[in-house]
Formats: sequence, C-alpha cells, structure tokens
Amino acid sequence: MKRPKRSVRFVPAGANYGIRVLGDERAPLRDFYHALLRQPWRVTVAAISAVFLAVNSLFALAYYIAGGVAHARPGSFADAFFFSVETFATIGYGALYPDSMAANLLMVVESITSLTLTALATGLVFAKFSRSTARLVFSRHAVISPVNGVPTLQFRLGNQRGNQIVDTRIRVLMMRTEKLLEGGTFYRMLDLKLTRDHALSLQRSWSAMHVIDASSPLYGETPESAEAKEIELQVAVVGIDDITMQPVHGQHRYFFHQFLWGFKMTDILHEDADGDLVLDLHKFHHTEPAAPTETFPYPRTTDPAAAPK
Repeated sequence: MKRPKRSVRFVPAGANYGIRVLGDERAPLRDFYHALLRQPWRVTVAAISAVFLAVNSLFALAYYIAGGVAHARPGSFADAFFFSVETFATIGYGALYPDSMAANLLMVVESITSLTLTALATGLVFAKFSRSTARLVFSRHAVISPVNGVPTLQFRLGNQRGNQIVDTRIRVLMMRTEKLLEGGTFYRMLDLKLTRDHALSLQRSWSAMHVIDASSPLYGETPESAEAKEIELQVAVVGIDDITMQPVHGQHRYFFHQFLWGFKMTDILHEDADGDLVLDLHKFHHTEPAAPTETFPYPRTTDPAAAPK
C-alpha cells in the first residue's frame, strides 16, 4: 500500500492527521480556561505555577519600588518577593509586614487579586478532577473480508478503564472526495450503517461491523479507488460512565492506508481447558489473512508490514 500523499486536506498533526484551517479567528485569553481543561495535568500545573510566580513578581517589584515593608532588607528584591507570596497565599508570618500607606494599599490590591486568582485556580483543578473522560482504544487497522460470504468492514474498540460505559452508541461516518461535473472537488460525508450501533455496556472489547452490500457507500470500492478518493472513516463513541454517571465520548479516524483488504481481525476470545472463556487483549490489534472465497471481489493487501502480528 502506498503512503498517503501530502495535501492541503490531510496534514500531519502529531500522531494523527488533521485539517489545516486558514482565517480562523482565535481568542486565546477568552479560551484560556477551556484550553487548560483539555490539556494534560502537567501543562495545567505548569500554567498555574507560572501565573502565580509572574503575579508575585509584579507585586514584588511594586513593593521594591514603593518600599514600606517592615524588616525587609534595603534594596532586597527577594524579601519583597517573599512578602508578596506571604500576602498572596494569606500566610502572614508576621516577620514582614507593611508599615507605610503605599505598602498597605498594595497589600489590599494584592489581596483582592489573590482571592480572584485562587478561586479560578481552585475551580480549574476541581473541574479537571470531576471531568469524566474515556480511555478508549481502537484497532490499528480496519479490515475488509467476507463474513458469511458477504464483504464486511470490521474494526475493534475497547475500554481501557476498569469501569463500564453503559448505553454505548457508536456512529461511523465515511468521507471521500468527489469530482463535480461543474468542476472542483466536493468532500462528501456518508453514514455507514453498522450491524449493531449500540451496546448495553462497553467493557474490554467490541467489534463493529458494516456489511458492504449494494446499499453501502463502500460497495464496489477497491484499494485503488479508496486511495484515489482519499476515503477515511470517522468513528464517534458516546456513552455514560457507570461510576460518575456522566457522559463520556471518544473519536478515532481510519485513513485509506489503514484499510486491510482480504484480512480479518484475529479472534481474541477462546475457551480454555477448564471451560472458562479467556479474552486475550494481547491480540487486540492483530489481523490475519481471511480464507479465500469466490464471493469476495477485492484483492488482498500485499504489503506484509500492513498487518503486524
């Protein structure tokens, strides 16, 4: 299989592909709180620490210029900074205290500032702790092979947490490029109907299947046509966390070079000698060649590296 060609539509964005947007009007300050909610904890803690140090440094500079901090060493920015931290954090050891009108006024302003910023930081930390997120995993490839003699698209998804996602619903959207008769390119979005698009609960593994019959948008497609049309699948999963009872969701994309034609997902559920069912998640991403059949009209992917074992 050929690697996807670079284009304006698909550009690398970390480990995934994204869309390069031009003319998007951003408001970093307005969206700063929301952005921190989406960032990892290390980024949020670093941002809170940076704001804390920056604000205290500004007030320390003001105390340094205005003076009036009792027991502070003359010309010591460090003492002014430590006094600012004591005021900001409402510690107040008593060794350093304001003894002039200017220092007292600065102390009042800093106290109001600290109350506001502390409330914002507390709300941010609480929101991140209480925000339910899903840890979903998707198989590396989507496979197309016969199931009961009918070509079928399949991929796996699973829940990496020990909880259950109840009332799980999954939707699959196929996107492809089309050349219009009038000229130009149209990016068409089509729904793929799954044999089952919901589950009572999602725990470790679930196989999503789409039958490629005459009504399927994938009907008649080949590896070559999928690449020419830049076909991709967008998967959205929505459910309710059974611990917090809050909605959670996850998304994933499969691009044309991630389709394996003539392969099937390796079976990960088997019965051991004692009659117990065993779910082998070590094989979650594994694929294997499907048995040849006359009803499967597609060539098999020939690149062995495309199907890691």
